[in-house]
Amino acid sequence: MKISIIGTGYVGLVTGTCFAEVGHSVTCVDSDLNKVELLQSGGIPIYEPGLGEMVTRNVAAGRLQFTTSTSEGVANSEVIFIAVPTPQQSDGSVNMSYIETVAREIADCITSYRIIVDKSTVPVKTAEKVAATIRRYRRANVEFDVVSNPEFLREGFAVEDLMKPDRVVVGVASQRPVAAMREIYAPFAAPFIITDTNSAELIKHAANSFLALKISYANALSVICEAAGANVQEVTRGMGLDNRIGSRFLQAGLGFGGSCFPKDLHAFIKISEELGYDFRLLKEVQNINASQMERFVKKLEEALWVLNGKTIGVLGLAFKQNTDDVRQSPAIDLCLRLQREGANLRVHDPQAMHKARPILTGVTYVDDMNLVADDCDALIIATEWPQFASVDFARARKRMRAPILLDGRNLLDPSKMEELGFIYKSIGR
Repeated sequence: MKISIIGTGYVGLVTGTCFAEVGHSVTCVDSDLNKVELLQSGGIPIYEPGLGEMVTRNVAAGRLQFTTSTSEGVANSEVIFIAVPTPQQSDGSVNMSYIETVAREIADCITSYRIIVDKSTVPVKTAEKVAATIRRYRRANVEFDVVSNPEFLREGFAVEDLMKPDRVVVGVASQRPVAAMREIYAPFAAPFIITDTNSAELIKHAANSFLALKISYANALSVICEAAGANVQEVTRGMGLDNRIGSRFLQAGLGFGGSCFPKDLHAFIKISEELGYDFRLLKEVQNINASQMERFVKKLEEALWVLNGKTIGVLGLAFKQNTDDVRQSPAIDLCLRLQREGANLRVHDPQAMHKARPILTGVTYVDDMNLVADDCDALIIATEWPQFASVDFARARKRMRAPILLDGRNLLDPSKMEELGFIYKSIGR
């Protein structure tokens, strides 16, 4: 099918590229000329494993193209996916201005029947508002359908998640667009769920909020485990083997971050309030997430006593492994807190240092992870990059001023670190 994707961020670029990979003809639209020119020249504006090679392959095959023109995207497609940002506002609600702008742009140039798909994470009833906007501003009296098709992509695993999805959710107001949506997703061989648009929009917020709840539950357990002398990894492993619970998202750590969970949690709380329900459970999830960082900083203060003037090495800046995204990253939050206490920082991340530099200034960026600990009073693992487990810790111990190692992601074996002479502290162990 002929498809256009408006917005080439993490969701739009991955979605468009994967659609091209299975044979669809895809036009990706973005208002950022520099980004479009970068993509046209073979560059990739984000780090996502496997994405660069897939973009190159499909551009060469003629199935994937990039433009700044919404009218070109609408003209060249049967189905138009909206994948623009939906940032959080100060009150926790979602800024819908980008969605509204795109809806008006589509209305201005639509000349025959099109299917418009909300792919961005949006509040319930957005599909209705997009449809009303297009009806209000369309120049030609043509028919169209607005569909809700939420994404469930994990940054760092987005290509895998889209090529092998757990499910495809499609919310519709009529049956007319269903056949086209089935055709688009047929190559992915996933369960295909048809709902009304309001239910589809709620599914995304409900799913992300529940996953955030699972993470916060594990983090709350970590506090109990430390007080009881237990091991949170053993406790969550015993829980996760229960098929009713599952092991995913039960890893204790510094807390969740990124562009999705915090924003979607805030938005769902706000949506619930507007619908007349005080979602106190999710408010407590927020509290647990915030307090996890406070407890971690307290551990460091207990180990070093005074942070002012200390040199601290930090491994990890991205909010999670396999991405260069530093938006609402717990690792960045930790670094900024340490700077406010007067600490000097030496930092490293395999992919995210270029995106961290504008946010995190006045630190020493170290290209080699094995050199981060040099002359440090403490070393912290802040992001769960698997390669951090292979740091030369024997060398690090010799090069540090004090052998203090705080593992904020439970990546290392406590007994091995203690054998090397470290004062080792982790989460819930």
